[in-house]
Amino acid sequence: MGHLLNTYALVFALLIGNSPGVSIAQTRDDKPQARPNLSVQTPAKEFFGAARLGSLQKPESFGSYAKGCLAGGLALPETGPTWQAMRLSRNRNWGQPITVGYLQDLSHNVAKHTSWSGIYIGDISQPRGGPMLSGHASHQIGLDADIWLLPKTDQDLSIAEREKTSSISMRRAYGAFTNKRWTKDHEKVLKLAASDPRVARIFLFPGAKVAMCKSATGNRSWLRKIRPWYGHHYHFHVRLKCPKGQKACINQAPPPQGDGCKEAASWVDRILNPPPPKPNAKPSKTRPPITMGRLPQQCSIVLLDL
Repeated sequence: MGHLLNTYALVFALLIGNSPGVSIAQTRDDKPQARPNLSVQTPAKEFFGAARLGSLQKPESFGSYAKGCLAGGLALPETGPTWQAMRLSRNRNWGQPITVGYLQDLSHNVAKHTSWSGIYIGDISQPRGGPMLSGHASHQIGLDADIWLLPKTDQDLSIAEREKTSSISMRRAYGAFTNKRWTKDHEKVLKLAASDPRVARIFLFPGAKVAMCKSATGNRSWLRKIRPWYGHHYHFHVRLKCPKGQKACINQAPPPQGDGCKEAASWVDRILNPPPPKPNAKPSKTRPPITMGRLPQQCSIVLLDL
């Protein structure tokens, strides 16, 4: 693996004239972005975080949601009839075509079946996926997307407003319960999001899952995909399945059978009745950043595609 990456580094050096600090981002806009030369020891986020455009390859995900990259990424249009992409300065509105299509479809259904005019969409992936300079550990292969729990209004926000506007928290008691901002339409949005067969799972704070377990009627199979997780009270995180035929894309194991309500209740119980701290517990170690050598081999090719 290291030998292969060194070969790519040599090719890259020849392409840019072996000049330190030259960008490997696409130059189609004639605005190269400064970044360090390719190195197997450098944290991969330095390379992927600097890419401004997707590669010119066919759309494909390589690796897993938290250790991979994205070829042929497609940018979600910043504004649509029923959606707006937020925090545009981050340049994280890129994903697989299936992801862009899913978000557009969901936004249309939300506007049709709830009082919301659509959805506000947060981070998807960087132009070529990969580890991010800040924030998420996942969102690396163009199949994850954050959807705000702030109901979208009919007003189109300006680019400046999208930087300043914040979502709102729906949790109470550290996530054990929903607060007064949570509405029946929030449940409808989650049901619409989870009922799509393209979805593998959705991450949301445990109190909201328990609330929906108590109120959902009829076919409750969609609840299986709603998984309790830390945070996720300003937005919910949708994870799509790997597209068919993309053999280098690694799916997460399916959720356990059943509606998952008992598991969500156990999360709430741990919040309300936290276990006592373990004596002499060692502090958790900070994980080192992912380097190029730890990513799938195809990710070097994705970076070198100019």
